[in-house]
Amino acid sequence: MADLNPVEEDKNATKAKELEGVKDNMDSKAKGVENTKKDMFKGVGRASNKDMFKGVGSASNKDMFFRADKIDLKNLDIQLEKHLSRVWSRNLEQKPKEEWDIDLSKLDIRTVIARGTYGIVYKGVYDEQDVAVKVLDWGEDGMATQAETAGLRASFQQEVAVWHKLDHPNVTKFIGASMGTSNLKIPSNNPSGASLPSRACCVIVEYLPGGTLKHYLIRNRRKKLAFKIVIQLALDLARGLSYLHSKKIVHRDVKTENMLLDAHRNLKIADFGVARVEAQNPKDMTGETGTLGYMAPEVLDGKPYNRRCDVYSFGICLWEIYCCDMPYPNLSFVEVSSAVVRQSLRPEIPRCCPSSLANIMRKCWDGNAEKRPEMDEVVTLLEAIDTSKGGGMIPEDQVNGCFCFAPVRGP
Repeated sequence: MADLNPVEEDKNATKAKELEGVKDNMDSKAKGVENTKKDMFKGVGRASNKDMFKGVGSASNKDMFFRADKIDLKNLDIQLEKHLSRVWSRNLEQKPKEEWDIDLSKLDIRTVIARGTYGIVYKGVYDEQDVAVKVLDWGEDGMATQAETAGLRASFQQEVAVWHKLDHPNVTKFIGASMGTSNLKIPSNNPSGASLPSRACCVIVEYLPGGTLKHYLIRNRRKKLAFKIVIQLALDLARGLSYLHSKKIVHRDVKTENMLLDAHRNLKIADFGVARVEAQNPKDMTGETGTLGYMAPEVLDGKPYNRRCDVYSFGICLWEIYCCDMPYPNLSFVEVSSAVVRQSLRPEIPRCCPSSLANIMRKCWDGNAEKRPEMDEVVTLLEAIDTSKGGGMIPEDQVNGCFCFAPVRGP
Protein backbone atom coordinates (compact mmCIF):
# COMPACT_ATOMS: atom_id res chain seq x y z
CA MET A 1 0.00 0.00 0.00
CA ALA A 2 1.30 3.42 -0.89
CA ASP A 3 2.37 5.73 1.89
CA LEU A 4 -0.19 8.38 2.78
CA ASN A 5 0.77 12.00 3.05
CA PRO A 6 0.32 13.70 6.46
CA VAL A 7 -2.96 15.39 5.46
CA GLU A 8 -4.58 12.10 4.48
CA GLU A 9 -3.26 10.46 7.66
CA ASP A 10 -4.92 13.19 9.74
CA LYS A 11 -8.20 12.74 7.82
CA ASN A 12 -8.15 8.98 8.39
CA ALA A 13 -7.39 9.42 12.08
CA THR A 14 -10.30 11.83 12.41
CA LYS A 15 -12.62 9.42 10.59
CA ALA A 16 -11.48 6.56 12.83
CA LYS A 17 -12.31 8.61 15.93
CA GLU A 18 -15.71 9.57 14.48
CA LEU A 19 -16.49 5.93 13.69
CA GLU A 20 -15.42 4.93 17.19
CA GLY A 21 -17.77 7.58 18.60
CA VAL A 22 -20.62 6.42 16.37
CA LYS A 23 -20.00 2.86 17.45
CA ASP A 24 -20.09 3.80 21.14
CA ASN A 25 -23.25 5.82 20.53
CA MET A 26 -24.91 2.96 18.67
CA ASP A 27 -23.88 0.49 21.39
CA SER A 28 -25.68 2.70 23.90
CA LYS A 29 -28.75 2.92 21.65
CA ALA A 30 -28.67 -0.82 21.07
CA LYS A 31 -28.77 -1.46 24.80
CA GLY A 32 -31.70 0.94 25.14
CA VAL A 33 -33.57 -0.71 22.29
CA GLU A 34 -32.86 -4.14 23.69
CA ASN A 35 -34.23 -3.09 27.10
CA THR A 36 -37.29 -1.59 25.39
CA LYS A 37 -37.79 -4.84 23.51
CA LYS A 38 -37.59 -6.87 26.71
CA ASP A 39 -40.02 -4.62 28.59
CA MET A 40 -42.48 -4.04 25.79
CA PHE A 41 -42.59 -7.22 23.78
CA LYS A 42 -42.69 -10.00 26.33
CA GLY A 43 -44.32 -12.93 24.65
CA VAL A 44 -43.93 -11.43 21.18
CA GLY A 45 -42.56 -13.99 18.71
CA ARG A 46 -39.28 -13.75 16.85
CA ALA A 47 -41.07 -12.82 13.68
CA SER A 48 -42.07 -9.48 15.24
CA ASN A 49 -38.46 -8.72 16.16
CA LYS A 50 -37.29 -9.57 12.65
CA ASP A 51 -39.91 -7.35 11.11
CA MET A 52 -38.99 -4.50 13.38
CA PHE A 53 -35.25 -4.61 12.83
CA LYS A 54 -34.90 -5.51 9.15
CA GLY A 55 -31.35 -5.50 7.89
CA VAL A 56 -29.72 -5.38 11.31
CA GLY A 57 -27.58 -8.51 10.92
CA SER A 58 -25.89 -10.56 13.63
CA ALA A 59 -23.44 -9.35 16.23
CA SER A 60 -22.00 -10.46 19.55
CA ASN A 61 -23.49 -9.24 22.82
CA LYS A 62 -20.42 -7.06 23.47
CA ASP A 63 -20.18 -5.17 20.21
CA MET A 64 -23.75 -5.48 18.85
CA PHE A 65 -24.93 -2.27 17.20
CA PHE A 66 -27.69 -1.17 14.85
CA ARG A 67 -27.80 1.10 11.87
CA ALA A 68 -30.36 3.78 12.75
CA ASP A 69 -31.52 4.06 9.15
CA LYS A 70 -32.47 0.36 9.17
CA ILE A 71 -34.71 0.44 12.29
CA ASP A 72 -38.47 0.34 11.50
CA LEU A 73 -39.43 3.32 13.67
CA LYS A 74 -43.02 3.39 12.41
CA ASN A 75 -43.66 -0.16 13.58
CA LEU A 76 -41.90 0.63 16.84
CA ASP A 77 -44.26 3.58 17.41
CA ILE A 78 -47.31 1.38 16.78
CA GLN A 79 -46.12 -1.26 19.24
CA LEU A 80 -45.28 1.38 21.83
CA GLU A 81 -48.73 2.95 21.51
CA LYS A 82 -50.42 -0.42 21.99
CA HIS A 83 -48.27 -1.15 25.02
CA LEU A 84 -49.01 2.20 26.67
CA SER A 85 -52.74 1.85 25.91
CA ARG A 86 -52.79 -1.49 27.74
CA VAL A 87 -50.94 -0.03 30.71
CA TRP A 88 -53.26 2.99 30.91
CA SER A 89 -56.37 0.82 30.66
CA ARG A 90 -55.07 -1.38 33.47
CA ASN A 91 -54.37 1.63 35.64
CA LEU A 92 -57.83 3.10 35.00
CA GLU A 93 -59.50 -0.18 35.97
CA GLN A 94 -57.46 -0.53 39.18
CA LYS A 95 -57.40 3.08 40.37
CA PRO A 96 -60.45 4.21 42.46
CA LYS A 97 -62.06 7.05 40.54
CA GLU A 98 -64.26 8.67 43.16
CA GLU A 99 -65.18 8.37 46.82
CA TRP A 100 -68.39 6.57 45.83
CA ASP A 101 -66.62 3.97 43.64
CA ILE A 102 -67.67 0.48 44.75
CA ASP A 103 -65.76 -2.78 45.22
CA LEU A 104 -67.36 -4.98 42.57
CA SER A 105 -66.11 -8.15 44.28
CA LYS A 106 -68.63 -7.45 47.08
CA LEU A 107 -71.60 -7.14 44.67
CA ASP A 108 -73.86 -10.10 43.94
CA ILE A 109 -76.57 -9.31 41.34
CA ARG A 110 -79.51 -11.70 41.50
CA THR A 111 -82.97 -11.03 40.04
CA VAL A 112 -84.63 -8.43 37.80
CA ILE A 113 -87.15 -6.24 39.62
CA ALA A 114 -87.83 -3.56 36.96
CA ARG A 115 -86.82 -2.54 33.47
CA GLY A 116 -87.32 0.48 31.27
CA THR A 117 -85.77 2.62 28.55
CA TYR A 118 -83.01 3.65 30.96
CA GLY A 119 -81.85 0.08 31.61
CA ILE A 120 -82.61 -2.69 34.09
CA VAL A 121 -82.96 -2.66 37.89
CA TYR A 122 -81.82 -5.79 39.71
CA LYS A 123 -82.14 -6.92 43.28
CA GLY A 124 -78.80 -7.93 44.73
CA VAL A 125 -76.55 -8.01 47.76
CA TYR A 126 -73.64 -5.66 48.41
CA ASP A 127 -71.41 -6.18 51.44
CA GLU A 128 -74.13 -8.40 53.03
CA GLN A 129 -76.85 -5.74 52.54
CA ASP A 130 -79.90 -6.03 50.25
CA VAL A 131 -79.58 -3.49 47.45
CA ALA A 132 -81.18 -2.36 44.20
CA VAL A 133 -78.75 -2.17 41.27
CA LYS A 134 -79.62 0.10 38.35
CA VAL A 135 -77.60 -0.98 35.28
CA LEU A 136 -77.07 1.13 32.17
CA ASP A 137 -75.24 0.24 28.98
CA TRP A 138 -72.02 2.29 28.81
CA GLY A 139 -72.60 2.64 25.05
CA GLU A 140 -69.65 0.75 23.54
CA ASP A 141 -71.53 -1.88 21.55
CA GLY A 142 -72.39 0.35 18.60
CA MET A 143 -76.14 0.17 19.23
CA ALA A 144 -76.53 3.87 20.09
CA THR A 145 -75.38 6.96 18.25
CA GLN A 146 -72.48 8.94 19.63
CA ALA A 147 -74.87 11.65 20.82
CA GLU A 148 -77.13 9.11 22.56
CA THR A 149 -74.14 7.48 24.25
CA ALA A 150 -72.85 10.86 25.44
CA GLY A 151 -76.33 11.69 26.74
CA LEU A 152 -76.58 8.39 28.65
CA ARG A 153 -73.20 8.87 30.28
CA ALA A 154 -73.87 12.51 31.16
CA SER A 155 -77.24 11.57 32.71
CA PHE A 156 -75.66 8.79 34.74
CA GLN A 157 -72.79 10.94 35.96
CA GLN A 158 -75.23 13.71 36.88
CA GLU A 159 -77.42 11.26 38.82
CA VAL A 160 -74.46 9.98 40.84
CA ALA A 161 -73.08 13.48 41.43
CA VAL A 162 -76.42 14.56 42.93
CA TRP A 163 -77.42 11.40 44.78
CA HIS A 164 -74.21 10.46 46.62
CA LYS A 165 -74.26 13.67 48.71
CA LEU A 166 -77.81 13.23 50.04
CA ASP A 167 -78.72 11.96 53.51
CA HIS A 168 -82.37 12.12 54.62
CA PRO A 169 -84.91 9.54 55.88
CA ASN A 170 -87.23 10.36 52.96
CA VAL A 171 -84.56 10.03 50.26
CA THR A 172 -83.43 6.59 49.09
CA LYS A 173 -79.96 5.91 50.52
CA PHE A 174 -77.15 5.94 47.96
CA ILE A 175 -74.50 3.23 48.47
CA GLY A 176 -72.14 3.50 45.51
CA ALA A 177 -71.64 3.34 41.76
CA SER A 178 -69.30 2.12 39.04
CA MET A 179 -68.77 3.63 35.59
CA GLY A 180 -67.81 1.84 32.40
CA THR A 181 -66.88 -1.41 34.12
CA SER A 182 -66.45 -4.75 32.36
CA ASN A 183 -66.42 -6.69 35.64
CA LEU A 184 -70.16 -6.56 36.38
CA LYS A 185 -71.37 -10.09 37.14
CA ILE A 186 -74.88 -10.08 35.69
CA PRO A 187 -76.73 -13.45 35.86
CA SER A 188 -76.53 -15.26 32.52
CA ASN A 189 -80.17 -16.45 32.73
CA ASN A 190 -81.39 -12.94 31.98
CA PRO A 191 -85.22 -13.23 31.67
CA SER A 192 -85.50 -10.02 29.69
CA GLY A 193 -83.94 -11.69 26.69
CA ALA A 194 -81.84 -8.59 26.04
CA SER A 195 -78.15 -8.91 25.24
CA LEU A 196 -75.96 -7.83 28.10
CA PRO A 197 -73.58 -4.89 27.60
CA SER A 198 -69.84 -5.61 27.42
CA ARG A 199 -69.25 -2.51 29.54
CA ALA A 200 -71.84 -1.01 31.87
CA CYS A 201 -72.36 1.57 34.57
CA CYS A 202 -74.40 0.88 37.66
CA VAL A 203 -75.70 2.76 40.68
CA ILE A 204 -76.40 0.89 43.93
CA VAL A 205 -78.98 2.07 46.46
CA GLU A 206 -80.79 0.54 49.43
CA TYR A 207 -83.43 -2.02 48.51
CA LEU A 208 -86.99 -1.05 49.50
CA PRO A 209 -89.36 -4.05 49.51
CA GLY A 210 -92.59 -2.02 49.38
CA GLY A 211 -92.18 -1.21 45.68
CA THR A 212 -93.26 2.05 44.07
CA LEU A 213 -95.92 4.37 45.46
CA LYS A 214 -97.71 4.11 42.10
CA HIS A 215 -98.16 0.34 42.42
CA TYR A 216 -99.28 0.74 46.03
CA LEU A 217 -102.00 3.21 44.94
CA ILE A 218 -103.11 0.93 42.11
CA ARG A 219 -103.49 -1.96 44.57
CA ASN A 220 -105.74 0.29 46.71
CA ARG A 221 -107.68 1.78 43.83
CA ARG A 222 -111.03 0.29 44.90
CA LYS A 223 -110.85 0.40 48.69
CA LYS A 224 -108.89 3.73 48.87
CA LEU A 225 -106.61 4.82 51.73
CA ALA A 226 -107.43 5.92 55.25
CA PHE A 227 -107.01 9.69 55.62
CA LYS A 228 -104.25 9.18 58.18
CA ILE A 229 -102.22 7.18 55.65
CA VAL A 230 -102.85 9.81 52.95
CA ILE A 231 -101.35 12.53 55.18
CA GLN A 232 -98.45 10.31 56.28
CA LEU A 233 -97.43 9.59 52.66
CA ALA A 234 -97.91 13.23 51.67
CA LEU A 235 -95.75 14.39 54.58
CA ASP A 236 -92.98 11.94 53.73
CA LEU A 237 -92.89 13.23 50.15
CA ALA A 238 -93.12 16.88 51.21
CA ARG A 239 -90.28 16.52 53.73
CA GLY A 240 -88.08 14.78 51.20
CA LEU A 241 -88.64 17.51 48.60
CA SER A 242 -88.12 20.24 51.21
CA TYR A 243 -84.75 18.67 52.03
CA LEU A 244 -83.75 18.53 48.34
CA HIS A 245 -84.70 22.16 47.82
CA SER A 246 -82.69 23.17 50.90
CA LYS A 247 -79.68 21.63 49.11
CA LYS A 248 -80.49 23.63 45.95
CA ILE A 249 -81.51 20.45 44.11
CA VAL A 250 -84.51 20.35 41.77
CA HIS A 251 -85.74 16.79 41.18
CA ARG A 252 -87.60 17.67 37.94
CA ASP A 253 -89.42 14.32 37.69
CA VAL A 254 -91.60 14.13 40.80
CA LYS A 255 -94.22 11.42 40.25
CA THR A 256 -95.60 8.44 42.20
CA GLU A 257 -93.57 6.03 40.07
CA ASN A 258 -90.34 7.61 41.39
CA MET A 259 -91.31 7.18 45.05
CA LEU A 260 -90.49 3.94 46.88
CA LEU A 261 -91.89 2.40 50.09
CA ASP A 262 -90.02 0.44 52.73
CA ALA A 263 -91.43 -2.45 54.76
CA HIS A 264 -93.16 -0.01 57.15
CA ARG A 265 -94.75 2.07 54.35
CA ASN A 266 -92.31 4.96 54.80
CA LEU A 267 -91.91 6.86 51.53
CA LYS A 268 -88.52 7.66 50.01
CA ILE A 269 -87.72 9.70 46.90
CA ALA A 270 -85.74 7.88 44.22
CA ASP A 271 -84.47 8.25 40.65
CA PHE A 272 -82.32 11.34 40.30
CA GLY A 273 -81.60 10.75 36.61
CA VAL A 274 -82.79 14.22 35.56
CA ALA A 275 -82.25 16.02 38.87
CA ARG A 276 -79.87 18.95 38.85
CA VAL A 277 -78.49 21.68 41.05
CA GLU A 278 -80.75 24.71 40.79
CA ALA A 279 -79.35 27.52 38.67
CA GLN A 280 -79.10 30.95 40.30
CA ASN A 281 -80.69 32.41 37.19
CA PRO A 282 -84.02 30.66 36.35
CA LYS A 283 -83.39 31.41 32.65
CA ASP A 284 -80.57 28.86 32.79
CA MET A 285 -83.12 26.07 33.43
CA THR A 286 -85.34 25.40 30.44
CA GLY A 287 -86.57 22.48 28.36
CA GLU A 288 -89.25 19.83 28.75
CA THR A 289 -87.91 17.59 31.54
CA GLY A 290 -90.22 15.31 33.50
CA THR A 291 -93.33 13.20 32.89
CA LEU A 292 -96.40 14.54 31.16
CA GLY A 293 -99.33 14.90 33.56
CA TYR A 294 -96.98 15.95 36.36
CA MET A 295 -95.15 18.68 34.48
CA ALA A 296 -95.74 22.32 35.41
CA PRO A 297 -97.18 24.66 32.74
CA GLU A 298 -93.94 26.66 32.50
CA VAL A 299 -91.99 23.47 31.82
CA LEU A 300 -94.49 22.26 29.21
CA ASP A 301 -94.34 25.67 27.56
CA GLY A 302 -90.55 25.67 27.37
CA LYS A 303 -90.23 28.68 29.69
CA PRO A 304 -87.60 29.18 32.42
CA TYR A 305 -88.42 27.40 35.68
CA ASN A 306 -87.06 26.75 39.18
CA ARG A 307 -87.70 24.46 42.17
CA ARG A 308 -91.40 25.39 42.13
CA CYS A 309 -91.90 23.02 39.20
CA ASP A 310 -91.43 20.27 41.83
CA VAL A 311 -94.14 21.93 43.97
CA TYR A 312 -96.59 21.70 41.05
CA SER A 313 -95.75 18.01 40.57
CA PHE A 314 -96.24 17.45 44.30
CA GLY A 315 -99.78 18.87 44.02
CA ILE A 316 -100.62 16.30 41.32
CA CYS A 317 -99.10 13.51 43.45
CA LEU A 318 -101.12 14.68 46.47
CA TRP A 319 -104.34 14.36 44.45
CA GLU A 320 -103.23 10.92 43.24
CA ILE A 321 -102.47 9.73 46.79
CA TYR A 322 -105.88 10.88 48.04
CA CYS A 323 -107.88 9.48 45.12
CA CYS A 324 -105.78 6.35 44.37
CA ASP A 325 -106.41 7.18 40.74
CA MET A 326 -104.57 8.52 37.69
CA PRO A 327 -104.91 12.13 36.54
CA TYR A 328 -106.34 12.72 33.05
CA PRO A 329 -106.93 9.02 32.23
CA ASN A 330 -108.97 9.71 29.08
CA LEU A 331 -106.80 12.41 27.48
CA SER A 332 -103.93 12.01 25.04
CA PHE A 333 -100.47 13.46 25.68
CA VAL A 334 -101.11 16.29 23.23
CA GLU A 335 -104.49 17.12 24.78
CA VAL A 336 -103.04 17.19 28.31
CA SER A 337 -100.09 19.37 27.31
CA SER A 338 -102.26 21.90 25.51
CA ALA A 339 -105.03 22.02 28.13
CA VAL A 340 -102.69 22.38 31.13
CA VAL A 341 -100.92 25.36 29.58
CA ARG A 342 -103.77 27.14 27.76
CA GLN A 343 -106.92 26.10 29.65
CA SER A 344 -105.54 25.66 33.20
CA LEU A 345 -106.58 22.00 33.21
CA ARG A 346 -106.13 20.30 36.61
CA PRO A 347 -107.43 17.05 38.12
CA GLU A 348 -110.94 17.27 39.55
CA ILE A 349 -110.89 17.36 43.35
CA PRO A 350 -113.55 15.07 44.91
CA ARG A 351 -116.31 16.82 46.86
CA CYS A 352 -115.62 14.62 49.89
CA CYS A 353 -112.03 15.86 50.12
CA PRO A 354 -111.46 17.98 53.28
CA SER A 355 -111.01 21.65 52.41
CA SER A 356 -107.68 21.77 54.30
CA LEU A 357 -106.19 19.21 51.86
CA ALA A 358 -107.98 20.55 48.76
CA ASN A 359 -106.55 24.02 49.42
CA ILE A 360 -103.00 22.63 49.53
CA MET A 361 -103.56 20.93 46.14
CA ARG A 362 -104.80 24.18 44.58
CA LYS A 363 -101.94 26.23 45.99
CA CYS A 364 -99.33 23.76 44.78
CA TRP A 365 -100.61 23.51 41.19
CA ASP A 366 -101.27 27.25 40.73
CA GLY A 367 -100.51 28.33 37.17
CA ASN A 368 -98.33 31.16 38.47
CA ALA A 369 -95.15 29.56 39.82
CA GLU A 370 -94.45 32.52 42.10
CA LYS A 371 -97.76 31.96 43.92
CA ARG A 372 -96.94 28.35 44.77
CA PRO A 373 -95.72 27.75 48.34
CA GLU A 374 -92.23 26.54 49.22
CA MET A 375 -92.10 22.88 50.23
CA ASP A 376 -91.28 23.69 53.85
CA GLU A 377 -94.54 25.70 53.95
CA VAL A 378 -96.38 22.68 52.55
CA VAL A 379 -94.93 20.53 55.34
CA THR A 380 -96.28 22.98 57.93
CA LEU A 381 -99.74 22.99 56.31
CA LEU A 382 -99.91 19.18 56.21
CA GLU A 383 -98.77 18.84 59.81
CA ALA A 384 -101.66 21.10 60.87
CA ILE A 385 -104.33 18.80 59.38
CA ASP A 386 -106.41 16.85 61.91
CA THR A 387 -106.73 13.20 60.83
CA SER A 388 -108.56 11.96 63.93
CA LYS A 389 -112.02 12.42 62.36
CA GLY A 390 -111.26 10.71 59.08
CA GLY A 391 -111.79 12.44 55.76
CA GLY A 392 -110.53 9.88 53.27
CA MET A 393 -112.26 8.71 50.11
CA ILE A 394 -115.19 6.34 50.71
CA PRO A 395 -114.45 2.89 49.20
CA GLU A 396 -116.35 2.17 46.00
CA ASP A 397 -117.61 -1.22 47.21
CA GLN A 398 -119.38 0.16 50.30
CA VAL A 399 -123.18 0.55 50.26
CA ASN A 400 -122.93 4.31 50.43
CA GLY A 401 -120.13 4.48 47.91
CA CYS A 402 -118.33 7.63 46.91
CA PHE A 403 -120.24 9.70 44.35
CA CYS A 404 -117.69 12.52 44.28
CA PHE A 405 -117.04 12.12 40.58
CA ALA A 406 -120.60 11.32 39.57
CA PRO A 407 -122.22 13.86 37.25
CA VAL A 408 -124.50 16.36 38.95
CA ARG A 409 -128.18 15.57 38.36
CA GLY A 410 -130.87 18.16 38.05
CA PRO A 411 -133.37 19.83 35.77
